[in-house]
Amino acid sequence: MGEVEGQIRDEQLDAEREARRQLALAQIRQYPDPVLRLAARDVEEFDEGLQALIERMGRLMEEARGVGLAAPQIGISRRVLVYQPSDEAPITGLVNPRITAHSDETDSTDEGCLSLGASTVIVPVERPVSVTVEAQTPDGEPVTIEAEELEARVLQHEIDHLNGVLTFDRATPEARRAALAELRPQPVLQ
Repeated sequence: MGEVEGQIRDEQLDAEREARRQLALAQIRQYPDPVLRLAARDVEEFDEGLQALIERMGRLMEEARGVGLAAPQIGISRRVLVYQPSDEAPITGLVNPRITAHSDETDSTDEGCLSLGASTVIVPVERPVSVTVEAQTPDGEPVTIEAEELEARVLQHEIDHLNGVLTFDRATPEARRAALAELRPQPVLQ
């Protein structure tokens, strides 16, 4: 295959990936959808339906090019999340996760959210740099995760979703106002 054919093929793949991303984003609830503000219910049944939900969430997160996704973001008020803090890491599903400990040391980093216009609304959020999360696996087994840096940030972000908290809720008042202004519907002028 020649260089030109290779470029055309790469452009077609990029267009296909972007189309899949847009289809995935269309399935993710956007602010101000009320489900994003509700505390999710604990999962009590570990069955095939839960497995299917986690698999669906993993595919959506991957196609939307996110690093995490919580069930309320797809309209399901259950304490379920999936995350993948790096390309090398497997997609992990957690059920009924709760932060049980966190470091005193914090860090402020810009965060985006698939439910806030994907890449358009970015706000600085200060969070602990490490956390301990207790949860259950999709099979119902207890699991404890000691997470640092990006993994800790992703887990805190997704657990916030399970509690009805959005990134701009944790931002400075100025960043919150800017984010809300960007999310406000704009009039269409003709």
